[in-house]
Amino acid sequence: MVEKVKAHKSKIYNVEGGAIKRLKQNCPRCGPGVFLADHENRLSCGRCGYTEFKK
Repeated sequence: MVEKVKAHKSKIYNVEGGAIKRLKQNCPRCGPGVFLADHENRLSCGRCGYTEFKK
């Protein structure tokens, strides 16, 4: 069985001047809170399988 590894919050969010900034894109299908994984040539959602290819 493969163990799930949770992402560190410091890699997903950044706090600047009291405002929270998200460093990763949200999935357009799943909505806020589900982030796209950043691969070498694509962005993909692990929940629904949505994929965007980089140019």
